[in-house]
Amino acid sequence: MGRFIDLSHKIENGMPVHSFDNKMNLYLDKNIKTHKYNNSRLEIGMHAGTHIDISSHLIDDNKIIAEIDINNFTGPGKIFDVRGKRTIKRCDFNGEIICNNDITIFCTGHSSCYYQENYFTQYPVFETEVIDLLIEKKIKILGIDSPSPDKFPYEEHIKLFKNDILILENLTNLEKILNIKEFDIFAFPLKIHAEASLVRAIAKIN
Repeated sequence: MGRFIDLSHKIENGMPVHSFDNKMNLYLDKNIKTHKYNNSRLEIGMHAGTHIDISSHLIDDNKIIAEIDINNFTGPGKIFDVRGKRTIKRCDFNGEIICNNDITIFCTGHSSCYYQENYFTQYPVFETEVIDLLIEKKIKILGIDSPSPDKFPYEEHIKLFKNDILILENLTNLEKILNIKEFDIFAFPLKIHAEASLVRAIAKIN
C-alpha cells in the first residue's frame, strides 16, 4: 500500500495569512453542554495554508476548481533541493529528469519561517528560465514550500496558468521526501466554486 507523508500545514487559529487576506477564524459555534453536540465553524480564504491555485486566480477565464478533472491533482512527483537559494536558477537543479505530467516540487526550506513575519515578504523566487523549462517539460503542478514562486505583478504565475500548470503553495515537511526516488503526490481540492482551494497534500512513497 505504501507509506504516506503529510506535506500540509495545520489549519488552526493563529496560522499566518497574507496581508492582502482577512484573518482566518476557527471556533466552536455549538457545544455539547448547551446544544447537545459540537460543531466547528471555519472562516478562511482559499489561499491560506497549504492550497492550490488555478488560472482564474489571476486570469479572467471563469474556470472553477470544482470542474477540473480530479486526475489533475495527483501524479508522480519529482523533488529538488534548492535550500539556501534566494533566487532559484536553471543551474540549481537537474531539470533533465523532469517528465511530462510530473508534479514538480522545490524544497526551499522556507516553510521553517511559516510563523515568522518575513514568511510572506522574503521568500525565494524563480528565474524566468526555470518557469520556461517547467512549461517546456509540460509538468502538471509546480509545488513549493513558500507562498509563491514569484512576486507582484506575478508574471510567472500567469505564464504557468496560461500553460495549464497549477500551483501548489505553502507545502511543508519536504525535507522528509528529499532522498526518496519514487513517490506520488496527492493534492485534492475541495469541490468548491472558487479559483483555489485548501488541500491536504500528501506524498505516497512507492
